[in-house]
Amino acid sequence: MKLQHLQIQTNDIHQTAAFYQNILHLPILKKDSNSISIQAGESVLKFIENPQFDSIYHFAFNIPKNKLQEAIEWTTNQLDLIVIEDANVIANFESWNANAVYFYDNNGNILEFIARYDLDNAQTESFSPKSILNISEIGIVNEHPLDLANQLVIQHDLELFSKNDNSELFAAVGNDEGLLIIVRPGRNWYPTQTPSESNSTEVRIENNEAQMDLKFS
Repeated sequence: MKLQHLQIQTNDIHQTAAFYQNILHLPILKKDSNSISIQAGESVLKFIENPQFDSIYHFAFNIPKNKLQEAIEWTTNQLDLIVIEDANVIANFESWNANAVYFYDNNGNILEFIARYDLDNAQTESFSPKSILNISEIGIVNEHPLDLANQLVIQHDLELFSKNDNSELFAAVGNDEGLLIIVRPGRNWYPTQTPSESNSTEVRIENNEAQMDLKFS
């Protein structure tokens, strides 16, 4: 499953454009007075301006499985990584066979670079913004995560993420290439103390050569 296009909100389109262009050095595909579209590997990240918006999102980017340390070095030259524990910035997801690092964008969104070791995506080039492969996760907030996950599976021929212990608190739909991470309102977004809130989110997914647009609010 691939997340081709993600649309979320920001209350300041100009600062958002500056962050993604000047800090993460990602290409700007299109920009107008109230929106900006950014190329993130094979995915497109679109922000819509809403001056009243006062919340945050969590999303992740897949990076080559052999480039986590280089990604850490590159990112710390641009911004501060979120410390997990005891000055360590690397999160270890043993059951997912993945490691990740986290940081904030200008909006306070919690972003993540994740290296998934079961994917065949190693690269020889030094890490750079071009090493960002795609948007790999978007957090969705719902009162009944497992019910929503099962509904998506049935209605759209998707699958529960087999590496995750899916429950009524936290469920994941998709696979290593693309995941919808579904949590209950108020659950802190790891590794922060920021509680999750339900926000308008639109996702275009490609799955088994079929394309679908999903909207969450």
